[in-house]
Amino acid sequence: MATDNHSAVTEFILQGISEDPQLQRLFMFLFLLFFLTALVGNGLIFTAVILSPSLHTPMYFFLANLAVLDIMCTSTVLPKLLEGLVAQEDTITYGGCLAQLFFLTWALAAELLLLTAMAFDRYVAICQPLHYSVIMSWPLCILMAGAVWTISVANTSVHTGLMARLSFCGPNHIQHFLCEIPALLLLSCSPTTLNSVMMFIADAYFGVINFALTLASYAFIVASVLRIRSAKGKHRAFSTCSSHLTVVTLYYSSVIYTYFLSGSGDSTERDKVVSLLYTVVSPALNPLIYTLRNKDVKAALQKRTPFSQ
Repeated sequence: MATDNHSAVTEFILQGISEDPQLQRLFMFLFLLFFLTALVGNGLIFTAVILSPSLHTPMYFFLANLAVLDIMCTSTVLPKLLEGLVAQEDTITYGGCLAQLFFLTWALAAELLLLTAMAFDRYVAICQPLHYSVIMSWPLCILMAGAVWTISVANTSVHTGLMARLSFCGPNHIQHFLCEIPALLLLSCSPTTLNSVMMFIADAYFGVINFALTLASYAFIVASVLRIRSAKGKHRAFSTCSSHLTVVTLYYSSVIYTYFLSGSGDSTERDKVVSLLYTVVSPALNPLIYTLRNKDVKAALQKRTPFSQ
């Protein structure tokens, strides 16, 4: 088989979470619980935002987009992970691996952009409250959401296309439980310089720049809140962004470790745990965080779910 644009490897072997049968059963139960929680929780939030007029605001519009991204992320990773635990099937086809890479990279990049957009929304709401409706107009919100999806799908198309051009002539054992760019680059028998450069550029843009913009937004928010004299006013201002700040902290801490602090792409048990945080745990916890700390969302969900009355 030619090695310029094709791969001699037809399937990859994913490294499981654990070889212990008892731990495998425990992980199977936990991952299934996380999967169902993510699907149901994010599905309910998306439905509540769409059907509840009181939630037709920029903040909840972005939250609905976040719910879709969380469903995409967990649906890309967990079905294959559960298959490996239930059926002891740790192989993934070459095409399946590229598909997982495409959708996972899409979801991760889009979520980083969306969290920045949500931070800007909170900045305008707290620091420019009198001009909020003018600044955060629906045309701007739709434009920002469209940019999130468009830029992220362009990014993943570039990375997946560059990965498809590489040759994989063996070995085919991925030192991870999913198909990610760093782990796949270690297996290629083609030059990966261009892939590494593009990954560095993407990390700088999606990680560093967006993280800096998010930090800047919250720096202005904190400065504005500290100028509020009443304790009640401060509490009310912080409560409007506490859920988003919690999600940002959880998501960025795990993503930054994986792509910036982990050692040269080597997959360790610690790397797996951190990857689980943003692919499994975060999509399941986000609905709980926004629901438990947001009266508007809880009220909307109670109206749409009769059994919660």
